[in-house]
Amino acid sequence: MLNTLRKLDWILIVSIVLLATIGLLSLWSSSFGKGDFTNFNKQLFFFSFGLLLMFFVISFDWRFLRESSFLILILYFIFLLGLLSLLLFAPEIRGVKRWFKIGIFSIDPTEFIKIIIIILLAKYFSVRHIELYQIKHILLSGIYVFLPLILIFPQPDLGSVLILISLWIGILLLSGIKMRHFLVLCLVFLLAFALSWQFALRDYQKERIITFVAPQLSDPLGAGWSQIQSKVAIGSGSLFGKGFKMGSQTQYGFLPEPQTDFIFAAIAEEFGFAGVSILLTLFLIVFWRIIKIAILSQSNFPRIFSSGLAILLIIQIFIHIGMNLGILPIIGIPLPLVSYGGGSLILTFFAMGVLQSIKVHP
Repeated sequence: MLNTLRKLDWILIVSIVLLATIGLLSLWSSSFGKGDFTNFNKQLFFFSFGLLLMFFVISFDWRFLRESSFLILILYFIFLLGLLSLLLFAPEIRGVKRWFKIGIFSIDPTEFIKIIIIILLAKYFSVRHIELYQIKHILLSGIYVFLPLILIFPQPDLGSVLILISLWIGILLLSGIKMRHFLVLCLVFLLAFALSWQFALRDYQKERIITFVAPQLSDPLGAGWSQIQSKVAIGSGSLFGKGFKMGSQTQYGFLPEPQTDFIFAAIAEEFGFAGVSILLTLFLIVFWRIIKIAILSQSNFPRIFSSGLAILLIIQIFIHIGMNLGILPIIGIPLPLVSYGGGSLILTFFAMGVLQSIKVHP
């Protein structure tokens, strides 16, 4: 037991705990403004459960995942069924069917499928690494990603669709895809985007994509309102922020969804550039430790899994901050480990547990 504790990457553990703590502080602040601490209390429970789950997962040898093809596929199809059930049976909340309501909790199968996709692709490519030049492996791996996509898009959840596609392409690149195959994929996605714009994207999704270019001019009271308020919050934070529970945009409800989609702006307003610098530094430390584990891995599965997790985090952080700064459209992506959301937080801790197991059991 003591030997296992010594082998753990404590720098990584402390960093993710600090990130989650920053999220809890911001959540407490925005809850104070609303006079409702329900979400804070739930997030505190999710944090505690996720931390315990991480240490529980560490006690298992990660090779169990690599050697359990049947289990991985079973979980994959279970959550595919969950995504289908969302469309058929889930209640519509704010115009989307994305969560199952169980008492006071909500479950989003999409968060589970992201981690399962990383495990599945790590398993698939780890045994076919030298055969990746064959187009059939690119297509077969794409099917694993495409099936959940056709169930996620109608929810609608454009953000998760983009994340899964980016995750797949990132893992392909790291696994050694040929450049000509990559260029063909780019052309296919450009064609798919053009067709989606014409036939699949809803009006509000088109409006968000158009509006983020110039929200002040296009629709300052409609689709552009969120990003305008986000920019105001970030700009007003200055160097050290307005202070804990003192952000006017956050406390008075001008900043929409300060607990999820715009938590970065809420942190910037109350803690300023200094607070944001600490936040980004912690994320950089997390990436550094994940990549270090990937580099030191002695086989393909842990290397691809670690890299896939890093890609997933990078994509989500980039999109979230981009939305808050107004350089990307609003597509509802939380900030990993920081934003409110039980599924995302718990599964991130689970993935970190697998990562630590890779380090403990080389």
